[in-house]
This record gives sequence, structure tokens and C-alpha cells, in this order.
Amino acid sequence: MSDRLSVFKTYKLYVGGKFPRSESGRVYEVTDSKGKWLANAPLSSRKDARDAVVAARKAQGGWAGATAYNRGQVLYRVAEMLEGRREQFVREVADAEGISKSKAAAQVDAAIDRWVWYAGWTDKIAQVVGGANPVAGPFFNLSTPEPTGVVAVLAPQESSFLGLVSVLAPVIATGNTAVVIAAEKAPLPALSLGEVLATSDVPGGVVNILTGRTAEIAAPLAAHQDVNAIDLTGADADLARDLEIAAADNLKRVLRPQPVDFSADPGTHRLTAFLETKTVWHPTGSLGASGSAY
Repeated sequence: MSDRLSVFKTYKLYVGGKFPRSESGRVYEVTDSKGKWLANAPLSSRKDARDAVVAARKAQGGWAGATAYNRGQVLYRVAEMLEGRREQFVREVADAEGISKSKAAAQVDAAIDRWVWYAGWTDKIAQVVGGANPVAGPFFNLSTPEPTGVVAVLAPQESSFLGLVSVLAPVIATGNTAVVIAAEKAPLPALSLGEVLATSDVPGGVVNILTGRTAEIAAPLAAHQDVNAIDLTGADADLARDLEIAAADNLKRVLRPQPVDFSADPGTHRLTAFLETKTVWHPTGSLGASGSAY
């Protein structure tokens, strides 16, 4: 028998590239599907939510200003780091969702592949949703996608890792920053993802991860004047309705909850959900005496 003491992991929030405890100092017990204690997770407060928005706003300009190719490199680096910690995530997903190790491994592999999928889209989505528009007159008319800004994301409650990655990756792939509320009963894979992001090339503040009571944290985010959009995937019908009403105050973009099979082909819907379209007009000019134009 080993005479070593068990070293229990201390899970913390991920805000602004750092790992603070909850401002309130509160925690709550996280258990597996059989009620066995796994860890204490931070119980985020409204102040934590506001701090996360401040961090996301501070990082947004730099992240949106990075080249799409660079963002793709950063997302691919996250996939590399996840691959290296695959066994940890398999264990945490199996415990969180009460599934076998083989099923958990399939979900973790799918989540890693999804990071790679979205990494490949960062410098291609503009070609799909942007373009040159035909106009009557001597003008160029070009439409290009721009990120919405700071996006609050309510992660799926029933898919603690694959679902989380599926809603988070497209938000940051297109230049937005995110404040994520992890699955209330299964937050540990999300907090471990924060550790991966911190040791990859994702700038601090681009992703901020909160844990606790979803309704308690989501309410101030939906009403926050500096949050530009909200994804309600992890909200039930009653909470989603209340949050949508609060979000209307500053005309946030809202992605309503709907049944999703996260194992299916994700398509481009979530990539375009939090994009704006910027249209630029520019006069054409004449070249030489012939009057030919460009």
C-alpha cells in the first residue's frame, strides 16, 4: 500500500488568462452520475461575470485584428494541446456524464477534431459569406464579415466537452471573444479546457470560463450593456425566454436553444451566427487616355 497522501486538484475559474477563485469565495460539490464526490468547483458570482466581460472586451480588439490565418494557427495549437492531454479529458468526461471510457474517448476525439475543423475555417469563412456586389454605377461594392464582439455562451448541459467545444470554437474562430458558463452539473472538463487554453497561444481574455448556477450567472450577462450577443444553448425554455427579454435591451444578437446532435457535421451555422457584414463602397477610376476603368 502507498503511504502517499492523495493530491486533490483545486479547480479555479479562467478569467483574463488567469485562474482566480470566485470573488465570493464560494464553491459547490461536483459529483458523478452515482453521486460520488469528484471535486469542489467555484460558484461564480455576478461580480465574476462582470470581471469576465471586462477581460473579454479588453482582448476583443486584438483578437479581431489578428489575421484569420493566425487565428487558425492558434486554434490548431489548442487541438495539439488537447491531444496531449487526451487521457485526462477521457477520464473527466466519463465521470461527468456517467458513460464508459470508450464512449468518452469517442467524444474527446470528436472534440479535438472539431477544433481542427474550425481552425481550418478561420481564413475561409469570408470567402463563403463575403464577396463583391454588382451595383449600378462606377463603384466597387464589397461585403466582408466582421465579428460581433463579446459573446456570452451558455454551454450545453448534457454534453460537457464535445458540446462545449462545438459552441465555443466557432465564436472565437471568427474573431469574437467569449464568456462561457460551463455545464452546471458537469463543469470539470470546461475548467480543464481553461488550463489548455492558458498553455496554448490563445491570448488572455479571449475565452473566459465561469462555473456555478447557470441562471444566476446568465442573468447579469444577458442584461450587460457591453455584451454584444448571447448563445442560449444551455438554457431551458423558461430561462431562455427571460434571458432573451433581458438581451433585447441593447439589441444583442441571440442564438436560441434548439435540439442539436453535436456528433453530426457542424456545418457553418455557428460560424455565421455571430458575424456582422461590413459593406464598403469605393469609386472606380480611369486608366490612361482610352478611358478604360478598373
